[in-house]
Amino acid sequence: MLELDKVVVLDFGAQYSQLIARRVRELGVYSEIIPYNVPLEKLADPRVKAVILSGGPSSVFDRDSPLVSEKVFSLGKPVLGICYGMQLMAHLSGGRVVSSKVREYGHSKVTVSGGSALFRGLEGSLKVWMSHGDVVETLPPGFTAGARSENGLIAAMADDQRGLYAVQFHPEVTHTDRGTEILSNFVFGAAKCEKNWDMHRFIEEKSKEIKSRVGDRPVVMAVSGGVDSTVMAVFLGRILKGTLHCVFVNNGVLRMNEETAVVKLLTDLGVKVDLVDASGLFLGALRGVSDPEKKRKIIGKNFIKVFLKHVRRLEFLAQGTLYPDVIESVSVKGPSSTIKTHHNRVKGILKLIKEGRIIEPFCELFKDEVRKIGQELGVPDSIVWRQPFPGPGLAVRMLGPVTGEKLRVLRESDAILQEELSRDAAAYRKIWQSFCVLLPVRSVGVMGDQRTYQNAVVIRCVASQDGMTADWVEFPPETLRRASSRIVNEVKGVNRVVYDITTKPPATIEWE
Repeated sequence: MLELDKVVVLDFGAQYSQLIARRVRELGVYSEIIPYNVPLEKLADPRVKAVILSGGPSSVFDRDSPLVSEKVFSLGKPVLGICYGMQLMAHLSGGRVVSSKVREYGHSKVTVSGGSALFRGLEGSLKVWMSHGDVVETLPPGFTAGARSENGLIAAMADDQRGLYAVQFHPEVTHTDRGTEILSNFVFGAAKCEKNWDMHRFIEEKSKEIKSRVGDRPVVMAVSGGVDSTVMAVFLGRILKGTLHCVFVNNGVLRMNEETAVVKLLTDLGVKVDLVDASGLFLGALRGVSDPEKKRKIIGKNFIKVFLKHVRRLEFLAQGTLYPDVIESVSVKGPSSTIKTHHNRVKGILKLIKEGRIIEPFCELFKDEVRKIGQELGVPDSIVWRQPFPGPGLAVRMLGPVTGEKLRVLRESDAILQEELSRDAAAYRKIWQSFCVLLPVRSVGVMGDQRTYQNAVVIRCVASQDGMTADWVEFPPETLRRASSRIVNEVKGVNRVVYDITTKPPATIEWE
């Protein structure tokens, strides 16, 4: 891996930083994220073929805004600025950045004027994804405008002579049409990178790294039956042979019959797993708690307590953590905002990370990349394409306190939804996540000529490639009608079902 060409992403705190790196890797070129304030000599490394400046939540006008040295633009390497990265490039190169009276968020269109290597073969109108309040009002010397938005604002700029390019929109997200072609023009056209990176190589390199680090010492890991932990268990099982010890903890907020199904699934895959039922402990600790962050922390804290008590001896802990879990929890490589705390990033885990006792080879990958690894390892498609399920389980799919009655309602509703959606296997596979949410409200209804005052259930189904952005799924009305009818008629205590049609962003996929 060290001998490969690489494209470095300087992280300014964008939620999409890892998504940029992943898009570059999809092109067959190794990419990694490093802090925006990395010493300049690291960027001068001849293996670094190009630099990308990520977006971020800051403004170049902020007193403590993250900055880079303008010498980055004089290294003789192509540089691409995205969103905040474009504003920063303009600001440091002698242009003028202002706070726009017209903010551009979400879907938009830009008109490409041509002439820049970045837009080779892409002249005309493009649908893009915008997310900014500041704009470049005056171009820096030597730059030309490569595109403008519907509002007439500069949406791209370039200095082809120096290999400097920037876009105000996000080519890395799926909402931007032909974004991959824009990145490809930069990576192969401007940077002249070679295509020599894939998941097979990733497996080889990570295997060597883990073997060298762990040796013959024992590694323990928790498994959930989801894609991440299952692929991780198979992956580590082949590397570590008999030194891997897997544990499944029933935290009391699982889906219907989850623990039985998971243990059987893993056993069939040749993964030895111990089942620990601690549902009473978790539900007791969650009693009366409504705040979602407190729920996550309680579940994370108690999980560590139960897990460590069971394994007793802990030298290394393996986790199937993915990058969306990391970037939404804590700032790892840049000044990113915390969206929500993930159970794999609670205090106890952070302590083990500092001690160098956490094994997380997937922590900079997205779900679809882990699926590719699963396929490389021969993991069955029924597992590789399983939908994500949050670590805090149903606790964050019921707004308000967790109770036994609410768990019953949510489990029964979700089981019906999954049964109805899985009628069409091809359509079901296209869904990133589908689940029910129990609202803390009741509404008036009529059943059997009598007034009811019962719970409302939300159905949430989204399509996504990586979990960082998502669109709601447009089902045929008959599908939703069947699911709604069955939930209302078969789940005691529910008289209303609604469908969530919000994208991510502005919402997250989960409700809490």
